[in-house]
Amino acid sequence: MAEKQATDDTPIFNLQRIYVKDISFENPNSPEVFAEANKQPKVKMSMDLSHRKVNDEHWEVCIKINAETRVQESDKLVFEIEVEQAGVFFFHNIPEEHVPLLLNVDCPTIIFPYTRQIISQLSVDGGFMPFTLEPVNFNALYQAKLQEAKAKENATVQ
Repeated sequence: MAEKQATDDTPIFNLQRIYVKDISFENPNSPEVFAEANKQPKVKMSMDLSHRKVNDEHWEVCIKINAETRVQESDKLVFEIEVEQAGVFFFHNIPEEHVPLLLNVDCPTIIFPYTRQIISQLSVDGGFMPFTLEPVNFNALYQAKLQEAKAKENATVQ
């Protein structure tokens, strides 16, 4: 009986599924842009992280990345990629104070390599060199977000 209770109280965190929620590749200026795309393009990127509770023990975590590349001289759009990749994670007996760290650091760290691969493959399938995203330190982003929230809170108090 004690073994069963110890097992029931054991924290469990695992990935249930990774999937694409939304994907888009636009190459509106082809084939003319292929002649101009050999030079280093200007890149504009954004990344958004979201999460929502699905039920008592499951969370969905999403990474949404938008990458736009343009020709330096003419500002002509080379290509634009938008990917929203998600994962469903199982949380059982996770202490409440650990949940934000899992949702903002561990879950996106697990999902990101899949998102990175999709973006690289989309650029290749679009006729371009692989568009490889740099690794992301989700812990540093989360810590910066906490510091920013704390600074806002201190500014409001004063």
